[in-house]
Order: sequence, then C-alpha cells, then structure tokens
Amino acid sequence: MIARWLVPLGLPLWGKGALAMLLLLASQFHFWNRLSSGSVFAPEFPRGVVLLLNWAFGAILLLAVLQILVDLGALTAALLHRSMVTIPDGVRFGAAGLAAVLAAIGVANAVRVPPVRDVAVAIPGLPPAFEGYRLLQLTDLHLSRLFPAPWARAVVERANAAGADLIVVTGDFIDGSVAMRRDDVAPLRDLRAPDGVWAIPGNHEYFFDYPAWMRHLAGLGLKMLPNAHTVLARGEGRLVLAGVTDASAPASGEAGPDLAAALAGAPPGAPVVLLDHQPRGAKRAAARGVALQLSGHTHGGMILGLDRLVARGNNGFVSGRYDVGGMILYVGNGTGIWPGFALRLGRPAEMTRFTLHAAPRADEPG
Repeated sequence: MIARWLVPLGLPLWGKGALAMLLLLASQFHFWNRLSSGSVFAPEFPRGVVLLLNWAFGAILLLAVLQILVDLGALTAALLHRSMVTIPDGVRFGAAGLAAVLAAIGVANAVRVPPVRDVAVAIPGLPPAFEGYRLLQLTDLHLSRLFPAPWARAVVERANAAGADLIVVTGDFIDGSVAMRRDDVAPLRDLRAPDGVWAIPGNHEYFFDYPAWMRHLAGLGLKMLPNAHTVLARGEGRLVLAGVTDASAPASGEAGPDLAAALAGAPPGAPVVLLDHQPRGAKRAAARGVALQLSGHTHGGMILGLDRLVARGNNGFVSGRYDVGGMILYVGNGTGIWPGFALRLGRPAEMTRFTLHAAPRADEPG
C-alpha cells in the first residue's frame, strides 16, 4: 500500500510521513484489539472507536484492491502503447476516496438491525399439523462493544414481532467473556416464541470460557442443544429439532459435533431440523436423513467477490439455500458480524423466518 499508492504521490515528505503513520496505525487494528482485551476477537474500545477502526481498516483493504486494479490498467495501457504510463495523482486520490466511501457504506450495512427475510421450505413427510409452521433463525450476533445492549434489544423486539412458532440461534452469540458481555446479552432473556428459544454454540463461544457461557446463556432462558435434540409435538405429529456443538470444540478440550448422539432416541420417521453453526458438514447430515440444516458462521462472505473465497473454506457453502443430497441447507448471512471486520457489501445481514410446508417423501409418488 505505502509503496504502490503513497510513495508515488506528489506530496511533501512530511505529508507522506503523516499518511504512512495513519495507514500503519489503522492496519494494526487487530493488534490494538488484543491490547484492549487480551483477545483479537473482542475490541474493548468505545463503540465509536470500534466503528472508526473498522472503517479505516476496511478502507485500507479496499484501497489495496483498487490500487491493484489501477496498476493492472496501467500495465495494460503500457503494453498497448509500448511506453511507460504514469498514474496521475487524481486517479490515486480517487481510488482512496472511493475506498473510503465503500468502507463507510460497508460498516453502516454491517451494524444495522437487519430485516426479516422470508424463506419457504418444503419438508418431505412433514406432519399436517406442522403445515405453515414458522421458525426464526438468528445467527452470528457477535454481541460486543460494536453490537451492544441497545442493538440486542432492537433485534429481540424485531424477532419477537416476527410471529414465529420457534426461535433458534445458531451460534456465535458473543465476543468477550461473561464479565465483559453480561449487560449486552441481557436482552436475549426477552426472546419469546410459543415453542421456546433453542440454540447451539458457535466457534466464538469456545474462545471465551465455553462452560461459563453455556451456563449463562441457559440462565437467560435459552435452551441449548449441544449434541442433543428435542421433539416438537402438534397433536400426533412430531418434528425433531437437533443441535450439535461446533467443529472447533475439540481444540478447546470440549466435545466435538456428534450427530449420532444428537439424534439418539429421536422418534423414527419424524423430520429432522438440524442446527449446526458451520455448514461444511452438510453432506454428512444429509446422509443421516436430516431434512433441513440451519447454519451460519460465514457471514455470507461479507463482501461480494470475497464470498467466493469464504465458500472455498466451507465446502462451497457460504450464503443462502443449497440442495445437498436431498436435504435443504440454509446458511444465514448473520444477524451481526465479527467486530474485527465489520463490513458488508452485497451480502446483507438477516434474521430468517422459515415457513415449513409438506413435500412428498422421495419414496412416495409425486
């Protein structure tokens, strides 16, 4: 960045030095996070500072991409004209201005309270009593200095107003310890749905004393499903809601995801809705006969284009609906986002309301 964008600018040496220092300071965002809290995942600065640092860090990354495009354009022009091409300062400043504006839009998109997105899902063998059943997914709240108690209260109000029969949270509730986040998670106590609020851990819960967080979340009235299931009943109809722990759990000395344990004792023939924070294991779930898997973790890839790279690290799953071996996988973009890279461009936040409908089983005539 300094070599390709800053050094060629026609600015006095002191101006370049000042800009270089600002770029270096902003580029060390995650180092400052670690100094503030002991963890790169939990910036403990005032919210305004966290917003500013996310904007500056995002602007640097976007400017790097734009500078590469400018350099490629200059190289192409040089090859076509068989002569050196000088990039005007106006082009460099224009790229910086565009990066700054895009970063500001990206941060604003990331921190808004997201709308409810409606998704209809056809479930083979869904009991008639569950026709039209509504389930609301929240995922990747990342409650933190960036997503504090007022934001959490607004999310809870919108979730409760969605009129779902059931609310689920598919992990990454927080960034920070229970002591840091006690007030920020308190609004989750007010989540309400007729069939309750059920949840699983995400990878970030394991970064901050997993047992303490599981106790605290349960104390807020959230019903946790770590490698477990519950059976929802409507008359004679049954629907299984199962959950697994996160794939990162063994690295923290905790039990890893175990779908067999989660489904042990489930009524045979009842459709299964699985909560799994990371989508990468969807094929295994499909092989076990799961009808619908709800995941998060990817934040939808955050930025259009970057989502293709995120997909590569998640077995191709990054955002929205997928048909995986006859199972429907839905990867939510996230209700919040990690405060260490809070930008969204083309991949909006969401809370997702699923309406279940019956579909014929694969072995039934159409």
